[in-house]
Amino acid sequence: MAYVDHAFSITDEDINGPSYVAHNRPPIKEIALAVSLLIFGTLGIIVGIFMAYNRVGGDRAHGFFFSILGSLLFIPGFYYTRIAYYAYKGYKGFSFSNIPPV
Repeated sequence: MAYVDHAFSITDEDINGPSYVAHNRPPIKEIALAVSLLIFGTLGIIVGIFMAYNRVGGDRAHGFFFSILGSLLFIPGFYYTRIAYYAYKGYKGFSFSNIPPV
């Protein structure tokens, strides 16, 4: 029987890389942050429009500024909430790993 030195042999694991199981658990903190940004952004836009319409603060500028701040909260909140929803539903191309950690 011939001697085989396994220290220099190539196995399937060396070619394919180590096998592992990917856990696709939902990131709770990140999703909570996205949903809160979405809610507070929506409220900011609605309150800002109300403030601009009724001239709260003496002029319409306060309301427009509040609406702009609300939209700055709304945009990332909507984006990451949509990714979390699609990943939860299992749509192709969406996973919880697309949401950056906080």
